Amino acid sequence: TPEELNTMRRELEASGATYTSYNQVSRKKMTNSLTLSNDEYKKRLSTGEPYVIRIKMPEGETVTVFDEIRKEVEVETSTLDDKVLYKSDGMPTYHLANVVDDYLMKITHVIRGEEWLPSLPLHTLLYRYLGWEQDMPKFAHLPLLLKPDGKGKLSKRDGDRMGFPVFPLEWTDPKSGDVSRGYREDGYFPEAFLNMLALLGWNPGTEQEIFSMDELSEQFSIDRVGKSGARFDPEKAKWFNHQYLMKKDDLELAGEFALIVEEKGYKVQPFDSAQDDKPAEEYLVRIVGLVKERVNFVHEIWDQAWFFFSAPEAYDEKTVKKRWKDNSGQLLTDVIGVIRNADPFERDIIHDSIAAYLEEKQIGMGQVMIGMRLCLVGSGTGPDLFTIMEMLGSEETVSRIEKGVSLLG
Repeated sequence: TPEELNTMRRELEASGATYTSYNQVSRKKMTNSLTLSNDEYKKRLSTGEPYVIRIKMPEGETVTVFDEIRKEVEVETSTLDDKVLYKSDGMPTYHLANVVDDYLMKITHVIRGEEWLPSLPLHTLLYRYLGWEQDMPKFAHLPLLLKPDGKGKLSKRDGDRMGFPVFPLEWTDPKSGDVSRGYREDGYFPEAFLNMLALLGWNPGTEQEIFSMDELSEQFSIDRVGKSGARFDPEKAKWFNHQYLMKKDDLELAGEFALIVEEKGYKVQPFDSAQDDKPAEEYLVRIVGLVKERVNFVHEIWDQAWFFFSAPEAYDEKTVKKRWKDNSGQLLTDVIGVIRNADPFERDIIHDSIAAYLEEKQIGMGQVMIGMRLCLVGSGTGPDLFTIMEMLGSEETVSRIEKGVSLLG
């Protein structure tokens, strides 16, 4: 009974015993089929008295188990419990059900976390006692994923605290209704996520970090999985996604980015009416190619490229305060004529025309470029300015400069 078990544990603790569980020593003092007479044992069964069925651990034996990662491990049976196999309600426990299920399904390999390693002696003995030892699968116990900071196993709480997901897909807690976002919802490519996971504990033996799925399939070996826990680095996870993003075809990325543009409420088309004959797809491909080095995820492209779809309504205050001078407005107004006359309105022609004009007037390029960038994109940073001007077209470029000069003075 629960009361008898609690009494047993208290007595063992009081005596200073090393093990206080139901084992080969304590079972000799408990009420069970080993200590009851055969008649008493049958009588209790016939009256419907609740009971459990435990495994009877052998006394004084050394159980040798084999783990594909840690190799041969020896365990003394004196350290093992008489685990419950059938509960008092007649239902099997996980340990028994797990072994039976794997046997019936002809499982050849069991790969699980190292927290299950202490159960391996029990599972090994169950296969032996059930007569299935020859069909026992190979076991590999993977090292744990550790917290990015501090000690211990990575948990959902760590993700909530540090702002990264711990689940592959979005998950809703059925009890609380709390929603935990997943790596898919955060914009990770499946192949980047798998590549990252493979290197958390596995060492290919080279400096290579980026593997295609075919390469992983060919090169992965359980023999090169380490025994020590692997510390999870959320920034490294982003790095992996960036590497895969850079490898992807711009046309494929443009297709994904088009959905984001439409979600933002904008049409996927060039500003310049002269470019109307150019497909929207081509416009997006150029945008993606221009900014993808700056992002880790497709959804971040919008943050780097929104100005290709909408003129800025405000300007970065720090840049304005530091770089917008009293004569900036006049300098930009004077350059507008040069911009209008650039023909054809292409990146190199625009650059050379403005550079020649500024050289003639003995004005440094830096005196104009930051102010022009502010007017066109609203900030002091971004991709190549002259490419932006070409893509916006002459009319939109001039319109934004005039608006910026009017608002900034």
